[in-house]
Amino acid sequence: MWQTPGDVGHNQGSSAPVVTAPVLDSWLSVMPLPAPSSANRFRAPDTPGWTADARLWTPASLGSALAALAIVASCSAPPPPPPSGGGQRVDPATTGDISGRAVFTGTPPHVDVIRVGIDAVCAQTVGANVQSQAVLVGQDGALENVFVYVKNGLDPAYSFDIPTTPVTLDQKGCRYTPRVFGVRAGQPVEIVNSDATLHNVHALPMMNQEFNQGEPTQGARMQKTFTAPEVMVRFKCDVHAWMSAYVGVMAHPFFAVSGADGTFSIKGLPPGTYTLEAWHEKFGTRTTSVTITEHQTQHASFSFSEH
Repeated sequence: MWQTPGDVGHNQGSSAPVVTAPVLDSWLSVMPLPAPSSANRFRAPDTPGWTADARLWTPASLGSALAALAIVASCSAPPPPPPSGGGQRVDPATTGDISGRAVFTGTPPHVDVIRVGIDAVCAQTVGANVQSQAVLVGQDGALENVFVYVKNGLDPAYSFDIPTTPVTLDQKGCRYTPRVFGVRAGQPVEIVNSDATLHNVHALPMMNQEFNQGEPTQGARMQKTFTAPEVMVRFKCDVHAWMSAYVGVMAHPFFAVSGADGTFSIKGLPPGTYTLEAWHEKFGTRTTSVTITEHQTQHASFSFSEH
C-alpha cells in the first residue's frame, strides 16, 4: 500500500524522503512529473505495478521540476479560440448523406498481447494478458476505429453551433474507452477514471495545449477543451504504457468513426464536392472524393493494408 502517515516519510536506512500518496496525488493534479531517472524516482512501497528497486524523488529534483513548471506556465501562450465560421447556416432541406465502410485487405496482422499484470488492479479487472486494440479486423475485413472526416470542400462561410455536452473518455479496465473518437473544437472532453488505480492522462497535441494530469482515485474526473482543429491528438497514460486513445478535433460536425462492422455514416452535408480522409493509427490515411446532392446518400469506401 501507499504510505499514508504524514506527507513525507523516510525510507528505512536512508535519509532521503519517501513521497507518499497524499503528496503524489497533489503533485499529479497540478503538474506533469518528469521521467524518473535511476537517481530520482518516486517510491510507492508495496504498490502493485511498481518495482521493488524504485528510487526516490529528492528535494533538488523536485525543486528543478517546480522551477521548470513555473517557466512553462509563464511562457505558454493561451490556446486559440475555436473557429467561428462566417455565420451562414446549412439548410437542412437541401442536405445529403455519406455512408461507407472501412476494410482491411490481405492477411490481418498478428495481434499483440499486452501484459497488464504489472498492475494488480488491472489484472483483476481484465486478466493478466489482454489483446491489443490497435488493430481490430472483423468479418470480411471490417476495420474498426477508423476516423473519417470531411477534410476539404466545406464552404468556410458556414458556422456550426459548438455542443456544450461533453464527450466522455473513460479509463476502464486499464484501457481508454473509446479508443478513437471525435470532438468539436471548443467542446469539452470529460475524462473519467473508472478504475481503482492511479491513471495519468497525458494528451500530446501539436496545435492545442498539452496537458498531463493524474487521476489517482476511482471516480475521479476532469474536463479539458481543445480549441484548435487537429487530426489526431494522442492520449497516453504515463503509468500504464499500453494505454492509448486518439481524438480528432474538428471545426465542423462532419466526422465519424467506423464500428465493429467497418461502417460509418456522415449526415447533413450541404451540396458540394468534398475530400474525405480516413485515418487509422497503424495504417495511416486514405482519401477519396464525394459529391453530395440534395436528399441523396453517397457511398464511400476505404481500403487499408500493411503496405
